[in-house]
Amino acid sequence: MRNISAGAIVFFILLAQLCFGQSGFVTGTVTDSLGKPLEGALVAYSGSTSAVYTGPKGEFTLSIPSGTSVIIIVRATGYEEYRRKVLVPNGETTQIRVSMTSRTFIGAEKVITAEGTKPSPGVTMNPRIFDRLPSPTGDISAYLRFAGATSNNEMSTQYSVRGGNFDENLVYVNDIEVYRPLLTRAGQQEGLSFVNTDMTENIFFSAGGFEARYGDKMASVLDIRYKQPQRFAGTFTASLLGVNLTLEGTSEDLRFTWLFGARQKSNRYLLNSLDTRGDYFANFTDAQTLLTFHFNEHWNIEYLGNYAVNRYTLEPATRETDFGTLNNALRFTVYFDGKMNNRFQTFFNAVALNHSDHKHWRNKFIVSSFNTYETESFDIQGQYFIDQLEADFGKPTFGQVAFNRGVGTFLGHTRNYLDAWVNNAEYKSWYTNDVHQVAFGIRYQHEYIRDQLSEWNYVDSAGYSIPYNPTTSIDLQDVVKGRMSKMSNRLMGYIQYRYADTLRDSSLFMVTVGSRIHYWDMNGQTIVSPRVQFSWTPNWKADVTFKAAGGWYSQPAFYRELRDYAGRLNTNIRAQKAIHALVGSDLNFKLWNRPFRFISEVYYKYFDDLIPYEVNDVRIRYYGDNMAYGYAYGLDLKMNGEFVKGTESWVNLTLMRTQENLYNDAYYIYLNSDGDTIVSGFTFNNTPVDSIRQEPGFIPRPTDQLMTFALYFQDYLPMAPSFKMNLGLILGTGLPFGPPTHERWKQVFRMPPYRRVDIGFSYEIISPTKPLPQSSPFKVFKALWLGAEVYNLLQVQNTISYFWVKDVTGRSYGVPNYLTNRQLSVRLIANF
Repeated sequence: MRNISAGAIVFFILLAQLCFGQSGFVTGTVTDSLGKPLEGALVAYSGSTSAVYTGPKGEFTLSIPSGTSVIIIVRATGYEEYRRKVLVPNGETTQIRVSMTSRTFIGAEKVITAEGTKPSPGVTMNPRIFDRLPSPTGDISAYLRFAGATSNNEMSTQYSVRGGNFDENLVYVNDIEVYRPLLTRAGQQEGLSFVNTDMTENIFFSAGGFEARYGDKMASVLDIRYKQPQRFAGTFTASLLGVNLTLEGTSEDLRFTWLFGARQKSNRYLLNSLDTRGDYFANFTDAQTLLTFHFNEHWNIEYLGNYAVNRYTLEPATRETDFGTLNNALRFTVYFDGKMNNRFQTFFNAVALNHSDHKHWRNKFIVSSFNTYETESFDIQGQYFIDQLEADFGKPTFGQVAFNRGVGTFLGHTRNYLDAWVNNAEYKSWYTNDVHQVAFGIRYQHEYIRDQLSEWNYVDSAGYSIPYNPTTSIDLQDVVKGRMSKMSNRLMGYIQYRYADTLRDSSLFMVTVGSRIHYWDMNGQTIVSPRVQFSWTPNWKADVTFKAAGGWYSQPAFYRELRDYAGRLNTNIRAQKAIHALVGSDLNFKLWNRPFRFISEVYYKYFDDLIPYEVNDVRIRYYGDNMAYGYAYGLDLKMNGEFVKGTESWVNLTLMRTQENLYNDAYYIYLNSDGDTIVSGFTFNNTPVDSIRQEPGFIPRPTDQLMTFALYFQDYLPMAPSFKMNLGLILGTGLPFGPPTHERWKQVFRMPPYRRVDIGFSYEIISPTKPLPQSSPFKVFKALWLGAEVYNLLQVQNTISYFWVKDVTGRSYGVPNYLTNRQLSVRLIANF
């Protein structure tokens, strides 16, 4: 019987060879650039419908048609796809070695040396570590708080970096610059940012001193790499705040890959915890896809598309806010009429043609188009009461209204419309060998922006219009009127050279020198921005790298910088400029026999041709002219590692000071006959008899936050590791603020510190390490998590801005606008 079975096997093998031809074999190993084996990498050949996966030592054996050329394809999560043409003679075996290139530092962010890959200044983050981070937004900006960015608004996706504002940050997805809506005035209206974290594979974030290949902004760069699918998979997330669905897959021959993500979010549950009560409708939806088709081993084409629509409607009813001090406690009560209706709709489309010889050259041709159509429309009237609260603990009416200090009415009107198009055509190229890299690129950008702005506020206190005018006319406040239709063109380019080599003492040295050029035909300005980065890794027992970087970073105006407070347009405005200088170190070490990384940077930035601005919530209002110079300096300390074995946590501490000095901002204070300074609403003798000229000098910039501390901590029960805890803690000193008089020298008061703790508890129902039986109806899931999250665990009332009202005497009251209170949410995460 055994002889019959063996003979049958031989017969069928011979028959298969006669019918289908002989097979050959390709064997080998797959490693990273450091020579470490990669387990679980996909290995296949073009046109096949099956694949093999590498073993623990990176080994594989693949059967291929012999006697003809085929393309070997290797894919691994976090690495660039590898393609190589091979020809195996009939019945023989060919051995190859595959070294994969990390996708984290693709193109100009990487340099391959004999010892591996060394990054430029910045930090890399694995987004999967933050999948269970408790956060109301669940956005990429929540991750960046632990990498050096700051944000004092849990409902916003915006962030500031080292004294910059929200408009000073670059964001790239797969080498393509992406944009965001422009008219948003409050975090609760923002919705979703462009970056879909479930589609993200790698994050690179630089808080300054970045390379010339990145664009013309003054603060930071965020470089996102989306996933490169290897097989069909998906992720589904659902919570009380919305749902996300991500799907990915490949064609049978592996030439076509697709990645799709859809998100729906509603802030209504959070908004119901605010002081303003009313009917909220906040619905944010987006869908995006990344499609890739490989023509052959050298050429492929990508399509990145996004559609997003944010709808926010509010019919406010009442508001009651207590503020002030223990001895001077006040209550602000408002009864509203009216409605707010905002809608932001964006389209983004990009096509990229990629070429690589998999040895030295890589080229990329990009065509992209961004369109945003935004509308703001509201008429809201509020009748307000300012009441003094009883502050005597001994009275039974303690905390209740003692007497009224003022009544009034305000009316806000807005009709703003914006339609903007940004179209780009770009070419990038890299040449890399063992020690050298040359990168260059050129980009043409065409912009068409059309808007119509109409805003005003009216305040009436005790029957008197404010500001009071004894005539029959009515004076409105904060009037903005403007209409614009502008078309402009930009031409940008960069070139940079990088040298990296191993020195005689086996230490690694790297230097990158480059420059950008930017021309804008609206003001005719041409800007040249040279930049340099150094890196040295000594041959010490300690794994440490020392870094230094510096250069010129310019930011030409785009849209909001062109308008002043009255809506007037300044087309001659010059680019803002910054000089960066930083030094730092990157140390990898072991603590408790577990891996850790500690990054430190000291930096200084000098600013010139600044356009001063004020921030209210997330709305930035510029002064519309180059009116100031300034500086920023500080210290960033970051550490991440396994504080608890098997889980990675992050901690960040930032100390920073940023100030600016406005040109020609002197003012006078007036004295009355009693020698007292006249203060409207406080002094009775308001007849001036003398004046004193004041020079404000340097004043804090709106983002001057002296200290921020961020902690992301993960833990689990040792006896039941499927039960996990995730904690996010943010502490930050208060930001500057002042009355809305558009006089920058008055913006010197400080908000209360920002303090927030979010915590989540989750249970891993299904785990890849605990596969289900084939008979289980849930066997389709690779992992399944169910958790509960508590936002603002300590119930801290954080202030985001102030609402200013006056009484008839002219006395101003700054009423704090508080952020969200404690909320409970549940979340389900399913991977399949």
